[in-house]
Amino acid sequence: MLTLLLSVGLANAQTTQPVKIGVLNDQSGIYADLAGPGSVVAAKLAVEDAGGEVLGRPIEIMVADHQGKPDIGANLARQWYDVDGVSAIVDLPVSSIALAVQQVAREKNKIVLFSSASSSDLLGKSCAPTSFQWTFNTASSARSTATAILKDGGDSWYFVAADYAFGHAMVRDSTEVITKSGGKVVGTAWHPLGTTDFASYLLQAQSSGANVVAFVSGGSDFINVVKQANEFGIADGGQKIVSMQTFLSDVHSIGLPIAKNLTLTSAFYHDLDDETKAWSKRFAAQMNGRMPTMAQAGVYSAVRHYIKGVAKAGSTDSAAVAAAMRGIPVEDMMTHGAKIRDDGWVMRDLYLFRVKTPEESKAPWDYYSFISKISAEDAAPPRLTSCTLGG
Repeated sequence: MLTLLLSVGLANAQTTQPVKIGVLNDQSGIYADLAGPGSVVAAKLAVEDAGGEVLGRPIEIMVADHQGKPDIGANLARQWYDVDGVSAIVDLPVSSIALAVQQVAREKNKIVLFSSASSSDLLGKSCAPTSFQWTFNTASSARSTATAILKDGGDSWYFVAADYAFGHAMVRDSTEVITKSGGKVVGTAWHPLGTTDFASYLLQAQSSGANVVAFVSGGSDFINVVKQANEFGIADGGQKIVSMQTFLSDVHSIGLPIAKNLTLTSAFYHDLDDETKAWSKRFAAQMNGRMPTMAQAGVYSAVRHYIKGVAKAGSTDSAAVAAAMRGIPVEDMMTHGAKIRDDGWVMRDLYLFRVKTPEESKAPWDYYSFISKISAEDAAPPRLTSCTLGG
């Protein structure tokens, strides 16, 4: 009888253990503004909207800083999955770190949800049946932004790009779109992560003869290159400045006098409709008035859908949850009825925006002017492989 009572007590204790979701990102470095603490707030809002629990178990959000290093990111993922009982990891800015964590998730058959990592290799050669690319990637951004610029007459391109996984994937994917459409890439200047002086790269772009200078950098790198491009007078000289991946936080840091008229693609904007406005207001209330980036909104969406997957599966077993997540449409303030492909891509609409001039902006964070919606089918990256369980 004693043994039976102890067994029942142990079972009850196990079933009331929290469901742990880990936000793994850059909390204090160059990607902290686009993800960082804001992604933690977004994840907690998703838990709040789920009622704080699933399957009768409380939901706990854990947080760690990968410090911009793939080995640290991979080791944190192993610790979380093996020791701390984390059942899903979300966010993962910096594609090289995301790829390292994806390898750990594949080995351990665990869920990972990429909102800030954009390399299309996460869907291709490195994909895993329990990983999902939630918000955007290099191929979707290339198809959306490059196509729009090409239609506007930008047929010769020069890239100033970050020399790591994200930069190489974006240049590769953009070059494919550009050349297939009859344009040409005349050159690329690769810069290391954390560069502060872009003079030599910008001089190469300026002398290239390209009518489009495209920046492929993130965080403070992007902010610095845009500011310095303005000092060099690149746009004043007739070359069109394009960003292949821009976050609202970047525009905020650069300022409208310099960022004005920049063309960009985003999966989310706080002022897009009533739903995005209402959610963003809740987010801003916990972030000293800062509005969310698309990466932070994507964390909310991913965590919210993961919790729905756990509820449908009746378990936190990764295979069962991954199948359940693919079986139900993604529905939230930024996503409406989106299906998840077998490779883990969320079939979401994207939006083309132009950064407003200072005169056009009427309120704090009123930065984007809507141009057009890009349908999920048109924005979706090519399907490179199948990562379904057992497939």
